[in-house]
This record gives sequence, structure tokens and C-alpha cells, in this order.
Amino acid sequence: MNIRLQLFELEDQHWFPHVIRQGMLDFLRFMITKLDAYEAAIPLLQELLTRTNQHHITDLCSGAGGGIESIQQALSQQMGQTITVTLSDLYPNISAYQYLQHQSGGSINFIPAPVDATAVPESITGVRTIFSSFHHFPPTIAQRILQDATEKRAAIGIFEGARKSWLEMLLLWLVFPVIILAVTPFIRPFKLSRLFFTYLFPLIPLGIIWDGSVSLLRIYTPEHLQRILQKVNAPNYTWHTGRAGNKPGKHVIYLIGYPN
Repeated sequence: MNIRLQLFELEDQHWFPHVIRQGMLDFLRFMITKLDAYEAAIPLLQELLTRTNQHHITDLCSGAGGGIESIQQALSQQMGQTITVTLSDLYPNISAYQYLQHQSGGSINFIPAPVDATAVPESITGVRTIFSSFHHFPPTIAQRILQDATEKRAAIGIFEGARKSWLEMLLLWLVFPVIILAVTPFIRPFKLSRLFFTYLFPLIPLGIIWDGSVSLLRIYTPEHLQRILQKVNAPNYTWHTGRAGNKPGKHVIYLIGYPN
């Protein structure tokens, strides 16, 4: 799937009900964590942290923090020290962040105020990451996110958990509806609203299928990312783009940049 279409996702819309958006993001966090979807990103992140001599990650566009708990644990184990993570978003999912903070014993914390990935305050430090969210932005905004990182001499790692294939699209339509109905009661923190909008008035499943389909069509391939990089003014910066992972459900498209 080499095309990229800038379609709209429901969760991006200002009018979209917050309770439905949260339910969709909670499902995404649950599945990414259970599948360990970003396993292939761990060595790339470890190298990025080592090269920049840092042990703190500031995650941008965190959504519900999908996969960050297992990523934090794996990095801490691999590097022999506690890697801390700060979650942030333009629309912070406070309940999900509080849950992750509690589960991690404080190794994962969050910024409760909105954070714009195109203009991150100077006071926010650490290696920047974006998981499963970079595709939301059109090329001009994506370029601004990268430009902001380079202007503030911040290392950045961008990861999309997908191969970007038509097979993934087929599985999304045929298999995911069953998975959503099966796992929803086990998603934490527990919310009655999630049950209501999954089983009685299934806006969450419909939103997941629509946004998942659009996400696959919007994801940047490594070739697309290279074109964006050509427009970023980044002297003395090193960039790497590519694909990682060869296990089912654990494919990653990545972009990594750091100051020399």
C-alpha cells in the first residue's frame, strides 16, 4: 500500500464526543499493550537514548498512552536503569494517564495541560516520541513537528505500529469487530460508558473501524517521510527512516532524528 490519503478521523474532530474518543483510545491502548505491538521499536529507542545520553522520554500526542507501559518497562530492563516517561497531548486523557502513573509506580507521569507538538515549550525536555499518531498530521504540520524538534535540539523518535498493507485493512474489517466485543469488559480503568457505547449503542466499535481504516491510508511510508525531511531545515542532524519487525502484528514504520 504505497498510497497516502489525507482523509479525516473521527477522533480528530472537535465536535466528536469525548466519551467516545476516550473509549476508542482506551481500546487502542489495551490492544497495543497486550500485543506488545512496539517490540521492534525498543532497540531503536534504546540506541536513541544512548546516543543522546538521556534516560527520560517526553511522549507527544499520547492519546491514551497505548503501549507506553510495556515500552517503559522493556527499556528500563534493557538499559539497567529506570527510564521515565512523561505523557502529553493536545487533548490529555487524564484518567488513562493517572491509571498508567499508578500502574508504573510513578515512572510514567503526565502533563495535564495541552501540549502542541508543533510548539513544545522549552521547559519540556527529554527524547521526544510519537507513537501511532504522526499519521494524523498533513505533511505541512508533520514538517513543523520535526522543525520544532530540530530548533530545540531535541532528539525525536516517531513510530507507527503497522506494515501498511491491504491485509491489515482486511483483518480490521473482518476480525476486529469480534475482538472489540470480546475484550471490552477487560479494559481498565473500567467504565460503564464504555460498555454502553460498545454493546447497546455501538459508536465505539464503529469509530474504531472507521478510524483504523483511515489511519492505514494516512500512515506515512519511509519514502513519504524522506520527502518531508527534505523540507526540514536541520543542520547537523542525523535522520534514519525505515521498517522494523518481522513478527505478525509487530511491524513498525519509524523515523528517528538526533543532533550530531
